[in-house]
Amino acid sequence: MDRILIQGGTPLSGSIDISGAKNAALPLMAACLLTEETLRLRNVPSLVDISSMARLLRQLGVAVEGMEEDTDAGGVGGAISLDAAGVGDTFAPYDLVRRMRASILVLGPLVARFGEARVSLPGGCAIGTRPVDLHLAGLAALGAEIAVENGYVRARAAQGLRGGAISLPFASVGATENLMMAASLARGETVLANAAREPEIVDLADCLVAMGAAIEGAGTERMMIQGTDRLGGADHAVIADRIEAGTWAMAAAITGGCVELKGGGPAILQAALGKLADAGLKMEPGDGRIRVGLASGRVRASDVVTEPYPGFPTDLQAQMMALMTLAEGCSTITETIFENRFMHVPELCRMGADIRIDRGSAVVSGVSHLTGAPVMATDLRASVSLILAGLAARGETEVNRVYHLDRGYERIEDKLAACGAVIERVGG
Repeated sequence: MDRILIQGGTPLSGSIDISGAKNAALPLMAACLLTEETLRLRNVPSLVDISSMARLLRQLGVAVEGMEEDTDAGGVGGAISLDAAGVGDTFAPYDLVRRMRASILVLGPLVARFGEARVSLPGGCAIGTRPVDLHLAGLAALGAEIAVENGYVRARAAQGLRGGAISLPFASVGATENLMMAASLARGETVLANAAREPEIVDLADCLVAMGAAIEGAGTERMMIQGTDRLGGADHAVIADRIEAGTWAMAAAITGGCVELKGGGPAILQAALGKLADAGLKMEPGDGRIRVGLASGRVRASDVVTEPYPGFPTDLQAQMMALMTLAEGCSTITETIFENRFMHVPELCRMGADIRIDRGSAVVSGVSHLTGAPVMATDLRASVSLILAGLAARGETEVNRVYHLDRGYERIEDKLAACGAVIERVGG
């Protein structure tokens, strides 16, 4: 099993290209199931999760061009074409769906276009239960008959889906995406209240509109989708990954360096901008880029509460905690989205961090330095928080179980090494 070795203490300096957003690309790929015409996606990141989704789509009968067919390391090359004209199967088996939770996003498009689907309950990172009940309740409100049997969701709508009023009890990104896709082919209008507002939702809506859907209110709490009989193909560029951008901004700060993030201006960091500024980061915007580093001295302590967009992203919580381990003062980081998302705390403490868990919060007292140590990654964002800590630590850090990283960060060693980091991947 691969490991990543880091010799810490080198300030990052240089530029990093921000990849396309995995969390946007995955629902966009699922959207190909809504049409018989070709959907072409550009700026697709080369990630294991992208390969897993492609493998699932191929199982259903989608022709996928532009990436390797049998790989666990991506192989995308920036653009892929998805042709679902030959889909002859609406069964998504456990062996494929267990790889990631985003696989459930095929459920809405399948039942909307074909009138039925049988999809395994999904797997993925162990950071919380993330139940699919909101997806199922929403599809039932659109007229689908839902049953959960032997670990599989069976959905039927023999006469097609019909528009309806859906109010989500909380702003679930995945449920919003699934229901927005399903409603695009339903008869009549669907009103989706308390919808998620993330930029990835807007990106999906933009693509669906390009395919012929009628969607209003994307990016707000209330969306209106007017169903249509059919959707067509489209050519769509995936938005830049705001979580990756935030990660590299914190990497620059924790090492006392300065990097230029290419592929997005300050808007890409909108949800985290205030807290990054509070921590002492200086951001200089340019044309399609932003330069980020510490304004002066040491990182300042900053309290954080994770919230649905436009609040501070849960996907940046672990990275922010790594940054706060070296801050001047004491900070409190409160996780409100996923109940198991403090599994990186013991590993950071192995490196000398001073962190105390108090129910849903972590109290982080800044220390003068971290020390390299062998650590174990537990999920995607926890993995990269250990990378950040290792970049700043004295001595060598060995990060194990780095396969988590390959699910969400494209060419991480190459990007960091190009900015001066002493980092390498070694086989197990």
